[in-house]
Amino acid sequence: MRIAFAGTPDFAVPPLAALCRAAPAHAVVGVLTQPDRPAGRGQRLAQGPVKQYALSQGLPVAQPPTLRDEAGRASLREWAPDLLVVVAYGLILPPAALAIPRLGCLNIHASLLPRWRGAAPIQRAVLAGDPETGVAIMRMEAGLDTGPVLRTRRVTIGPRSTSGSVHDVLAALGAAELVAALGQIEAGEAHFEPQPAEGVTYAAKIDKAEARLDWRESATALDRRVRAFDPWPGAEARLGEEPLKILQAQPLDDAAAGRGAGIAPGTVLGLRGGALHVACGAGVLAIERLQRAGRRPVSAREFANGVALDGGVLG
Repeated sequence: MRIAFAGTPDFAVPPLAALCRAAPAHAVVGVLTQPDRPAGRGQRLAQGPVKQYALSQGLPVAQPPTLRDEAGRASLREWAPDLLVVVAYGLILPPAALAIPRLGCLNIHASLLPRWRGAAPIQRAVLAGDPETGVAIMRMEAGLDTGPVLRTRRVTIGPRSTSGSVHDVLAALGAAELVAALGQIEAGEAHFEPQPAEGVTYAAKIDKAEARLDWRESATALDRRVRAFDPWPGAEARLGEEPLKILQAQPLDDAAAGRGAGIAPGTVLGLRGGALHVACGAGVLAIERLQRAGRRPVSAREFANGVALDGGVLG
């Protein structure tokens, strides 16, 4: 099959690489990716991961700012693909674009649809404390992640899983499931199942303000927040006016932490067992790694050696 690919971030690279390895059974005829964006302290234009990989493979690349007009769809139409594979592209595909490939458009979505349709399914699953997530191979239609599903693979979200670790697992799984889906389509054995009407949830785009820790929440909820926002944007607290990134922590109940009654949330209880214990609305968050603004990440012990914490309260 002649396959066009649309994707932008790291998550989309393993599926594109899998398609390239599938040659000559399938030919990647072109890659759509978002326009280069300013990045880094110098705000210089930087190529996204998919563009970098596509160029390394000698693939044609197009970067239209939109697919809503004929000019934006020109490259896709010129490539005349049998199928378009879309993975975390970041631009809306209007019906006129979806209609170009002869066999339609496939999407790799990082959740067990219909749960967590939308922009940030991995972070939302970790933040909600879901016990599992997965990938779904679906046929695209005009609605937001509403199309029928061809294949799914499930994975467990462990008690120490972060969005970063789940991301890497699902990217590899998505690539494997895509290759299997292409085999089904080529053999005429693809059976797409409509998504159920029950269990629909939406994974809204992450707002950096969500990463600020509210110590009135339970230690369990704060631990999920730390893991959900690792690696980006990073869970944030404050010691006085100084911002801190909380990089790694574990929740403890009050009894296990030896916390007494009447201690206000956010109170630093001290360094115990190599972790910095902080009182929460319920339980204690044992912080193991953290980072001061402009500094390198350090262990809780290193941090405590360099900062006066007696009677400190985190905000």
